[in-house]
Amino acid sequence: MDEKDSVLMVMCTAPDEGEANRLAAALIERRLAACVNLLAPARSIYRWRGAIETATEIPMLIKTTAAAYPALEAALRELHPYELPEILALPAGGLPEYLAWVAAETGGAR
Repeated sequence: MDEKDSVLMVMCTAPDEGEANRLAAALIERRLAACVNLLAPARSIYRWRGAIETATEIPMLIKTTAAAYPALEAALRELHPYELPEILALPAGGLPEYLAWVAAETGGAR
Protein backbone atom coordinates (compact mmCIF):
# COMPACT_ATOMS: atom_id res chain seq x y z
CA MET A 1 0.00 0.00 0.00
CA ASP A 2 1.37 3.43 -0.95
CA GLU A 3 1.84 6.15 1.66
CA LYS A 4 -1.06 8.08 0.06
CA ASP A 5 -3.22 5.03 0.82
CA SER A 6 -2.24 5.01 4.51
CA VAL A 7 -5.40 4.93 6.58
CA LEU A 8 -6.51 7.69 8.92
CA MET A 9 -9.18 7.68 11.60
CA VAL A 10 -10.80 11.11 11.62
CA MET A 11 -12.80 12.10 14.67
CA CYS A 12 -15.51 14.71 14.35
CA THR A 13 -18.63 15.62 16.31
CA ALA A 14 -22.03 16.71 15.04
CA PRO A 15 -24.68 18.62 16.99
CA ASP A 16 -27.36 15.95 16.53
CA GLU A 17 -28.15 12.66 14.82
CA GLY A 18 -29.69 14.29 11.75
CA GLU A 19 -26.58 16.37 11.07
CA ALA A 20 -24.31 13.37 11.71
CA ASN A 21 -26.30 11.29 9.21
CA ARG A 22 -26.20 14.10 6.62
CA LEU A 23 -22.43 14.59 7.01
CA ALA A 24 -21.71 10.85 6.95
CA ALA A 25 -23.81 10.31 3.81
CA ALA A 26 -22.10 13.20 2.02
CA LEU A 27 -18.63 11.86 2.84
CA ILE A 28 -19.53 8.36 1.63
CA GLU A 29 -21.27 9.64 -1.52
CA ARG A 30 -18.20 11.72 -2.40
CA ARG A 31 -15.92 8.70 -1.74
CA LEU A 32 -14.01 10.71 0.86
CA ALA A 33 -14.63 8.06 3.52
CA ALA A 34 -15.00 4.31 3.34
CA CYS A 35 -17.02 4.11 6.55
CA VAL A 36 -18.42 6.49 9.15
CA ASN A 37 -19.45 5.19 12.55
CA LEU A 38 -21.98 7.33 14.41
CA LEU A 39 -21.66 6.75 18.12
CA ALA A 40 -24.05 7.27 21.01
CA PRO A 41 -24.58 10.87 22.09
CA ALA A 42 -21.81 12.23 24.29
CA ARG A 43 -21.63 15.21 26.60
CA SER A 44 -18.90 17.65 25.55
CA ILE A 45 -17.50 20.22 27.97
CA TYR A 46 -15.19 22.83 26.47
CA ARG A 47 -14.10 26.44 26.64
CA TRP A 48 -15.31 28.58 23.73
CA ARG A 49 -14.63 32.31 23.51
CA GLY A 50 -13.78 32.52 27.19
CA ALA A 51 -16.86 30.70 28.51
CA ILE A 52 -17.24 27.10 29.60
CA GLU A 53 -19.84 25.41 27.41
CA THR A 54 -21.58 22.04 27.47
CA ALA A 55 -23.29 20.32 24.58
CA THR A 56 -24.66 16.92 23.66
CA GLU A 57 -23.02 15.82 20.41
CA ILE A 58 -22.82 12.77 18.17
CA PRO A 59 -19.21 11.50 17.83
CA MET A 60 -18.27 10.38 14.33
CA LEU A 61 -15.40 8.01 13.50
CA ILE A 62 -14.47 8.48 9.86
CA LYS A 63 -12.16 6.05 8.04
CA THR A 64 -10.25 7.57 5.11
CA THR A 65 -6.79 7.74 3.56
CA ALA A 66 -4.05 10.34 3.67
CA ALA A 67 -4.69 11.04 -0.02
CA ALA A 68 -8.42 11.67 0.53
CA TYR A 69 -7.96 13.64 3.75
CA PRO A 70 -7.53 17.16 2.27
CA ALA A 71 -10.80 16.85 0.33
CA LEU A 72 -12.53 15.30 3.37
CA GLU A 73 -11.42 18.21 5.55
CA ALA A 74 -12.62 20.69 2.93
CA ALA A 75 -15.99 18.94 2.73
CA LEU A 76 -16.41 18.96 6.51
CA ARG A 77 -15.54 22.67 6.61
CA GLU A 78 -18.09 23.32 3.85
CA LEU A 79 -20.93 21.15 5.19
CA HIS A 80 -20.54 21.28 8.96
CA PRO A 81 -22.85 23.64 10.84
CA TYR A 82 -20.22 24.56 13.45
CA GLU A 83 -18.04 27.63 13.00
CA LEU A 84 -15.07 25.52 14.14
CA PRO A 85 -15.76 21.79 13.74
CA GLU A 86 -13.70 19.24 15.63
CA ILE A 87 -11.57 17.49 13.02
CA LEU A 88 -8.81 15.27 14.41
CA ALA A 89 -6.96 12.90 12.08
CA LEU A 90 -5.00 10.01 13.58
CA PRO A 91 -2.94 7.40 11.74
CA ALA A 92 -4.57 3.97 11.87
CA GLY A 93 -3.14 0.50 11.53
CA GLY A 94 -5.07 -2.72 11.45
CA LEU A 95 -6.13 -5.73 9.46
CA PRO A 96 -4.38 -5.41 6.07
CA GLU A 97 -7.47 -6.44 4.12
CA TYR A 98 -9.58 -3.82 5.91
CA LEU A 99 -6.98 -1.11 5.28
CA ALA A 100 -6.91 -2.09 1.60
CA TRP A 101 -10.71 -1.84 1.50
CA VAL A 102 -10.59 1.68 2.96
CA ALA A 103 -8.04 2.66 0.32
CA ALA A 104 -10.13 1.14 -2.48
CA GLU A 105 -13.35 2.81 -1.33
CA THR A 106 -11.72 6.25 -1.20
CA GLY A 107 -10.22 5.99 -4.67
CA GLY A 108 -6.87 4.37 -3.80
CA ALA A 109 -5.32 1.11 -4.98
CA ARG A 110 -7.86 -1.48 -6.07
